[in-house]
Amino acid sequence: MTLTALAFTIPAFGQGMSQGMMSPPATMRPPGLKDVGIQQNLNTQIPADLTFRDENGKTVKLGDYFGRKPIILSLVYYQCTMLCGEVLNGLDTALRVVKFDVGNQFDVVTVSFDPKDTPEIATIKKAEYLKRYKRPGAENGWHFLTGQQPAIDALTKAAGFQYQYDPKTEQFAHSTAIMILTPEGKIAQYYYGVEYAPKDLRLGLIQASNHKIGNVVDEVLLYCYHYDPNMGKYGAAIFKILRLSGAATILIMGVFLGILIRRGSPPDGSDHDHNRSHRYV
Repeated sequence: MTLTALAFTIPAFGQGMSQGMMSPPATMRPPGLKDVGIQQNLNTQIPADLTFRDENGKTVKLGDYFGRKPIILSLVYYQCTMLCGEVLNGLDTALRVVKFDVGNQFDVVTVSFDPKDTPEIATIKKAEYLKRYKRPGAENGWHFLTGQQPAIDALTKAAGFQYQYDPKTEQFAHSTAIMILTPEGKIAQYYYGVEYAPKDLRLGLIQASNHKIGNVVDEVLLYCYHYDPNMGKYGAAIFKILRLSGAATILIMGVFLGILIRRGSPPDGSDHDHNRSHRYV
């Protein structure tokens, strides 16, 4: 429990670090946490041939979920008594605000990194979060997987997810993060902590989908905001906002001047005819 709680501080500590490594150097970490952190592997392909079992006990490959829509990947273990539940709770809370639906515009793949977790436990977890999410079709889009150590190692290595098992407490020390994958299974973005901004998730899914989902308003927001890998969220792109504001101001002024000119111009020939009539009276 202590190791798990300490691990939660790692992502926050790493927010100011250079891009790529979202945890402090090993020499600065608490004892026993030297192998815990998040190594950003942006644009890395998640291996499609890794084999797991879904909540029904069916053998699946990660590639079975690739190719159609963006994916939110969460790495937890189902018997965690602390952080993993907070990760899933935070994800569920954010997804209930996002207008896109799990199973429609995107999928969620939750994978346990504990080889002792079973499909039976995954079934219970899935039922719990589907009940909270309360949207039809989510059962076909939110998958809870379990697997053996070799597949878990390959997945966590590709994702840059570093964790450590403590045999004394029989628990894992780990950081907290979710990842957005492109439909092809490449890592597009990381989001840290246990609370996720719905706006960031929406924009991240749109960007990962190569703008195949979303609307015109979303396109404007993506123009004005950019994803910051160091912070794991979207921030305002000041120069883009100023450029867009300037263009909008010029457009509004042009329309306004056009209206003034049209209102100030009399019908053709009206002034000339009026003056001429006075000249001959």
